[in-house]
Amino acid sequence: MLAACGDARDGIFFAAGPVAEAQRAHFFYILGWMAVAILPIFVALPFVLWRYRYGRGRGRYAPEWESQRLLETVFWAVPVVIVVALGVMLWRQTIRLDPYMPLGPDPMTVEVVAMDWKFLFLYPEEGVASVNTLTVPAGRPLRFVLTSATVMQSFVVPRLGGQIYAMGGMVTELNLQADAPGVFRGQNTQYNGEGFAQQKFEMTAMAPDAFDAWLARTRADAPPLTPEVWQSLDTRATADPAVYSAYPPGLFGRVVDTTLGTGSHHGGAGQ
Repeated sequence: MLAACGDARDGIFFAAGPVAEAQRAHFFYILGWMAVAILPIFVALPFVLWRYRYGRGRGRYAPEWESQRLLETVFWAVPVVIVVALGVMLWRQTIRLDPYMPLGPDPMTVEVVAMDWKFLFLYPEEGVASVNTLTVPAGRPLRFVLTSATVMQSFVVPRLGGQIYAMGGMVTELNLQADAPGVFRGQNTQYNGEGFAQQKFEMTAMAPDAFDAWLARTRADAPPLTPEVWQSLDTRATADPAVYSAYPPGLFGRVVDTTLGTGSHHGGAGQ
């Protein structure tokens, strides 16, 4: 049944990075504390039903019973302890998993432009770009800087953890890392129209040497992202994965500027 809804191995339970690992541990921590309150109910319920069943039950009949201090103390103390434990853990994890906090020194910056219905990835330090495909070095911290050329969208790579919104005229940030080489699915999880279901991308984490070789091939063989290519991307349509050897300088900033105060793109950013 899970396979019908998507890849059953695609999520924080199969974490491939430190953020997803921390989120998985946090989930099981919460689950454990909730079990303290839930499991005794499920364990005691059959016993109570059997012992106090009508007619042949062996439980003492006490219609005038009003209170039992020990039970009342337990009934109040356990929820208080659970709330305090969860509250302290949530406070600590909120600080630890701040999406704006770098995961280590020398992160690689990737600028992400959410579009209808595709993702444009810009590598400002490397000078290359891609659409609906993302290639990164494994083991190196990643700093995603995001905006939207259209409506609000949500960026997530489930096995790496984290989720952040991309909005027109605004810049958000998400720090992730792939611990080892692999291929991961990313997607937009904020409904944005007809092509929403197809707005997915493949993220490939490579060993550093393999990433350098990919970068060299892209610079040598891929076409540039020209203003004409930008105009073709800046439409309400899906797009096949593609890589580009170069792109207009300052493209990300111009997308932010053209959507500032409007929440949507009106053209011209690629010029």
